[in-house]
Amino acid sequence: MPIEKGWVNVLQQTLNERNIHSILINKSISGDTTAGGLARINQALEQHKPEIVLLELGANDGLRGFSPVLIKKNLRELIRRCKESGAQVLLLSMRIPSNYGKRYTDMFYNNYLELAEEMNIPVVPFILEDIALAQGMMQEDQLHPNEKAQPIIAKRVGEYLEPLLQNK
Repeated sequence: MPIEKGWVNVLQQTLNERNIHSILINKSISGDTTAGGLARINQALEQHKPEIVLLELGANDGLRGFSPVLIKKNLRELIRRCKESGAQVLLLSMRIPSNYGKRYTDMFYNNYLELAEEMNIPVVPFILEDIALAQGMMQEDQLHPNEKAQPIIAKRVGEYLEPLLQNK
């Protein structure tokens, strides 16, 4: 899917239409892990000096069966670095398929909720809720949302982002 069709660009267009002045910079890399995010975050924070960071990482760690403890540790450090730079953080929670087992999937998802509370940051509930199991909304891999799902994701994230932008 072309990057201009992704939810970040869709959200940027929506914000522009609503005269909410912001610049969204998409630093995502397909297949990235929390460790990859840690390796890149300092440079991104220094280069862009964001006021708000939308943190959407961890799903690929979960799909690879990484320890939920390690995922949580890495996410915590990412949040800490963002906050230390002066940026607010909006955490976008993820889920992984149920075939990983209830214990693992619960630990994985709860990481986001626990970190949001611990680090005093807002969290967007699973951004693919009502999309992941919906007919015609996912790519063939059944892991990634297709173009049709992008406006729904943008709307969901926007509902949590707009109040942060208005308080800036």
